[in-house]
Amino acid sequence: MKKKLVLISLTISIFVLSGCQDLSMWFKGFEESFKGLEMTIQTYDEESQLIDSIIGKSIMIERDSTFDSKLESKDSSVIQITIGEKEMHHVGSSMIIAEKGLENVFDEYAKTVDIQNMQRGVPIINSLVNDFRNSFTGKQKVILIRSQNGTPLATYAGDNVSLYKTDVPKSTGLLVDGQYLFIYRCDYTIYDLDLIM
Repeated sequence: MKKKLVLISLTISIFVLSGCQDLSMWFKGFEESFKGLEMTIQTYDEESQLIDSIIGKSIMIERDSTFDSKLESKDSSVIQITIGEKEMHHVGSSMIIAEKGLENVFDEYAKTVDIQNMQRGVPIINSLVNDFRNSFTGKQKVILIRSQNGTPLATYAGDNVSLYKTDVPKSTGLLVDGQYLFIYRCDYTIYDLDLIM
């Protein structure tokens, strides 16, 4: 009987964790560190004009700690990107790094967003529910990305979107339907899809 309970508990735990976005993000980081991710790296100027585009099969993104001002501060905005056996460093201009499989749907959502929502809610409960969903299932969201001066740049959308901090200042990591999206030095707004439909 005891073995059955352990087996049932283990099965339930695996089932619950298999849908967990936080666990998926952890595995994505593990894959990035040991195998690399197939990604496209694109940098943009202030007018959202493409400066360069690099496609790689084995990419890892990290903060270059060499440029930290103090040993304990972790304040370097310099990104060190490993592409196969080669590397590049970047700082300053807007950058989007998207894993293979993510599609820029900019034209589909290239409009000014004007939202009115008169629905009532309990903000503290809504915040808790949204945080829970970010960690476990993600939500249907649209990510509108702009250059640092506000010029529209790119748009991504997904059914299961979760946001994560990175160790690089001025950057955000997102898990979009199981694919990694890294946004650096960009303005962005992330909407629940229901708000703009």
